[in-house]
Amino acid sequence: MAILTDLGALVWGYIIPFLFVLTIVVFFHELGHFLIARLCGVKVAAFSVGFGRELVGFNDRQGTRWKISLIPLGGYVKFVGDDNAASVPDRAAVEAMSEEERRGSFMGKSVGQRAAVVAAGPFANFILAIVIFAALFSIYGRSYSVPRVDAVHEQSAALEAGFMPGDVVLSVDGEKIQSFGDLQRIVSISADIPLAITVERDGKEVDLVATPKRREITDRFGNVQKIGLLGLSQNTQPDDRYTVSFGPLEAVGEGARETWHVISRTGIFVAGIFSGREDADQLGGPIRVAQYSGQVATLGLAALMNLAAVLSVSIGLINLMPVPMLDGGHLLFYAYEATVGRPLPDKVQDVGFRIGLALVFMLMIFATFNDVKSLVGVDVGW
Repeated sequence: MAILTDLGALVWGYIIPFLFVLTIVVFFHELGHFLIARLCGVKVAAFSVGFGRELVGFNDRQGTRWKISLIPLGGYVKFVGDDNAASVPDRAAVEAMSEEERRGSFMGKSVGQRAAVVAAGPFANFILAIVIFAALFSIYGRSYSVPRVDAVHEQSAALEAGFMPGDVVLSVDGEKIQSFGDLQRIVSISADIPLAITVERDGKEVDLVATPKRREITDRFGNVQKIGLLGLSQNTQPDDRYTVSFGPLEAVGEGARETWHVISRTGIFVAGIFSGREDADQLGGPIRVAQYSGQVATLGLAALMNLAAVLSVSIGLINLMPVPMLDGGHLLFYAYEATVGRPLPDKVQDVGFRIGLALVFMLMIFATFNDVKSLVGVDVGW
C-alpha cells in the first residue's frame, strides 16, 4: 500500500506537472514550424506530440496526421520529403517526386522559405514566453521592493566594495534597478565578474565596483545551487514594497522585457560554461526539470506557468545553437547555401547530421548524469 502511495505521489507530484509544462512548450515550438510551413505552401505529413508508437490521432483536410505518441518527451513536425522527425531530407524520395509534388515538399522551397520555417519554432517559444509573462502580469501585477540595503555581511564582496546600510541601488553596469529582486538576478549569474554599481547614499550618487563571490546556497526545496553573492540583505518594510498593475498592452511590453531578460541572462550563463567561468554541473536534463516542475507546482498554477515561460525561452535558445540536428544547425546550412548559391554537398550534410546527433546525445547523457548526481548528492570531482 505504501508503494502505491509513493507511486501516486511521484506521478501527481512530479510527472504530471513536468508533462504539463513540457507539452505546452513543445506543442508551441512545433506549431511555429507548422504554421509557417503551411504559409509557405509546404505539405506537412505529421504533427506529433511525443515520439514512438501513435496512441491516438486523426487526419485533417490537408492530409496532415495529428497524433499523440507513446513517449511524451518532445514532439515533431514531419514535412513531405523528410527522412525523419529532425527534417533530414529523404533525397531519394524527393528525386522520385513529380514536379508538382516537389513544389509542395520542404526541399522544394527556396532557401529563404526553408529558413523561415525552421526559425519559426524557436521564435514561437519566445512568443509563448511573452504571452505567459504578459498574462501573469496582467492578472497579478508585478511586485517590487525598493533596493535598499539593510545590512552588509562581514567578509563579503559588498563590504570590500564599500557598501553601507541604507544605500539604495540605482543601477548595475548601466542597467536600471527597480527592485531588490532585479539586483539579485544580475548578481546571481555574475560570480567573479566586476560589476559597476551606482547607489544613492545620503541624497548623493556613489559609484562602487563589486565582484560577487561564488557560493553554494540551498533553496526552499533543498536544491543546492552555485551562484554569485554580494553579501547584502534586506528587511523589507511595508513602505518599501509595492505592486504595479498593467493593462493588456503594457503587460505585453513588460512580458517582452522579461523574456529578453531571460534570453540575455541565459546567454551569459551558457557563455560562462564554455569559457569555464560557470560550472557545467549546473546543466540539468529532464529529471531536474521534472523535479523543479513538481516543486514549483506546490506554489500554484501561476508559479508553474512562470516556469513554463522560462523553459520555453531555454528550449528556443537551445534549438538555435548551430548544431546539426537542431534548428540552428539547419539555419547554418541555409546560410551557407544563401551565401555560396548552392547547398552543402550531401555527404557533408550527412556527416554534419551524424556529428550533431552524437553531440545531442552526449549533452543529454551529461545533463541526465548531472540530474542523478544532484539527486543522490554524489561528488564525482568534475
